[in-house]
Amino acid sequence: MKKALVLLFCSLFLQLLVSCVPPPVDPDEQASPGTDAAAGNDPGAITEGNLSQGPGQSLAPGLGQGSLEALKQGTPPAEGVLADVYFAFDRSELEAEARDLLQRNSDWIKQNPEVSIEIEGHADNRGTNEYNLALGARRAQAVKDYLVTLGNAPDRLSTISYGEELPVCGVDTEECWHKNRRAHFVVRAQKPAS
Repeated sequence: MKKALVLLFCSLFLQLLVSCVPPPVDPDEQASPGTDAAAGNDPGAITEGNLSQGPGQSLAPGLGQGSLEALKQGTPPAEGVLADVYFAFDRSELEAEARDLLQRNSDWIKQNPEVSIEIEGHADNRGTNEYNLALGARRAQAVKDYLVTLGNAPDRLSTISYGEELPVCGVDTEECWHKNRRAHFVVRAQKPAS
């Protein structure tokens, strides 16, 4: 009897969990109907090789969207042109793999001087909110510092910490915790100097 109750509870919990996950968003549906962008034929669209932007234009979907904006829209954070960096549990030091990845990100940043980069620091849900906010801040700062050593202008790089508040995976497993221990990059239009 006890085993049947446990299985019933687990089944109900999984159904509840699955019902809370938003449906995947088709990028083509995000574009306005009737535009060439919906068909992927917009020659002025911002891409990895062409980030120029005219007055009043917004960045292409995913490029200007941070984790908080994605949460407000009910979508997962978009994978941008810059790859996320992952960290070991309770650490903010960059591992060799992260440095290699940051070298590639740095090359892209240098090739696109018309953008600025916001580096989001994230943590898994183990530890207090305050601790994880501080850990996320240290992770974002470590990434920024390394990008500066690679020759990127510090005024083009900003940091923010979300701690454990904006996870990409909500299950308490090592695999999910690893996905949440990250620095996420948000590409924004460079603000003109005043």
